[in-house]
Amino acid sequence: MNETVVLIHGIWMTGAEMGLLGWRIRRAGFDVRIFHYHSLWRTPAENAAALDRYLRPLEADVIHLVAHSLGGIVVAHLFERFPLRKPGRVVMLGSPLRGSAIARKYHRWILGRPFLGRAAVRGLLGDAPRWRADRRLCMIAGNRGVGIGMLLSGGALPRPNDGTVAVEETLDTAVYRHLEVPCSHFGMLFSRRVADAVVACLRTGDFADAPSRER
Repeated sequence: MNETVVLIHGIWMTGAEMGLLGWRIRRAGFDVRIFHYHSLWRTPAENAAALDRYLRPLEADVIHLVAHSLGGIVVAHLFERFPLRKPGRVVMLGSPLRGSAIARKYHRWILGRPFLGRAAVRGLLGDAPRWRADRRLCMIAGNRGVGIGMLLSGGALPRPNDGTVAVEETLDTAVYRHLEVPCSHFGMLFSRRVADAVVACLRTGDFADAPSRER
């Protein structure tokens, strides 16, 4: 059975940042692709439509999705508008499904809005679609509060957090399995422990079989 894993990056990123994570997933036996989108110029809903167009021609029996940060909100829009026909699991890394305190702070500041671009439209402010997919959702959240968000939040970011997204912002009733790791928001992409947890979830739908080691 051919299984493809599609990686979806976060805001301000290009997808190249997910290269090491993709390499580790590929070594576990999966075909890996990276979906690039314009995180500031297009809304999450528009990027979900682009993701749907990207996924449709993939020749795979199973298509898994691994999304970082804003990428998870794009995936939520995908399942609201374009439910996938092929089976597969979904793993999110630090995706603020309940909205981002830092994004709301920036949005209130007119000079800060360009840093969010169109990602604020039914996205980072807390009005993203509810999870509608007929499959289990696994979430990995970092609790090492190191990052630009801590410097710029002015105390708006609840603890524990990964320096950009609070752990509580990744919690949702739709999340089947939730795992906290000692990583920053960006650091999750380079953590061996996170990669092992992602692979375990892709294989079994749970983090239980993931080794406890760190990079």
